[in-house]
Amino acid sequence: MYIVTKSLSLTLLFSYFFSDYLFASTKQKTSINTEFMSHASSLDRDKSRHVNKVVSRAHELIGTPYRWGGTSVSKGFDCSGLLVYLFRSEAGINIPRTTASMLNSKANIIPRHNLRRGDAVFFKHNGGGRMNHVGIYIGDNRFIHAPRAGKSIRIDSLSNSYWNKSYFSAKRFY
Repeated sequence: MYIVTKSLSLTLLFSYFFSDYLFASTKQKTSINTEFMSHASSLDRDKSRHVNKVVSRAHELIGTPYRWGGTSVSKGFDCSGLLVYLFRSEAGINIPRTTASMLNSKANIIPRHNLRRGDAVFFKHNGGGRMNHVGIYIGDNRFIHAPRAGKSIRIDSLSNSYWNKSYFSAKRFY
């Protein structure tokens, strides 16, 4: 009994003094995971900040005239030029110049029920065969876009019968 107790005491004493050494690999793994999680949440905050800047700037541009081929505040915007300008100037993200090339890009396709602020929403005229329009989703089933010649940048609803029927897809460039 004395030998067992002494052996047990020595084991406990040894474990106490060397526990940091014995469990160092466990502690190290925990700190690595924590750092990774912290980095991931930092990236999410950066994305969120960029998206908010893009959407806020889009609101500021409401009323700017449509201009075919336009990509600037001073000359006006066409629909794809508006998105190119917003993502480049507010988020430092370069996206393709035309609506068709945006849609054909490798950016993630987003189901309509998963739309988030800052997603690009694509339309085909009356559900037709040719992709011909894009806007930026701002939440609450609404989007900002440069509609056509003679009009200005404005907000419309995806629930509107025309836009609902013409809706085709969405992509996330951030």
